[in-house]
Amino acid sequence: MRRAHHPATEDVALTEVMAALSDPVRIGLLRVLADGGERGWGELRAPVAKSTLSHHLRVLRDAGVTRTRQEGTRCYVRLRRADLEARFPGLISAVLAAADADEVGSGVGLAAEAS
Repeated sequence: MRRAHHPATEDVALTEVMAALSDPVRIGLLRVLADGGERGWGELRAPVAKSTLSHHLRVLRDAGVTRTRQEGTRCYVRLRRADLEARFPGLISAVLAAADADEVGSGVGLAAEAS
């Protein structure tokens, strides 16, 4: 896997973040990652094919919403909450509150929750 590109905090654009958060699966991923933990890609479950899940994770990373770390053949992802809060104060909290209220992305979770 080639090294993932992560935009610097000052280069994260509001339009790109909003576009990345315009999909229910990506909102679901945001909700899963909102606890601040780092998750292995294999832990994430969504009602889409693995290749589509990979696409959604790339969109979030390219927009500056998440940071991906590779360790050998495994990839881990976490929410860049502090960076997003510094750039767009209150945005992520507002999106998460609205998503929780409307249950947007509720089909996305962790493998451990599926049991």
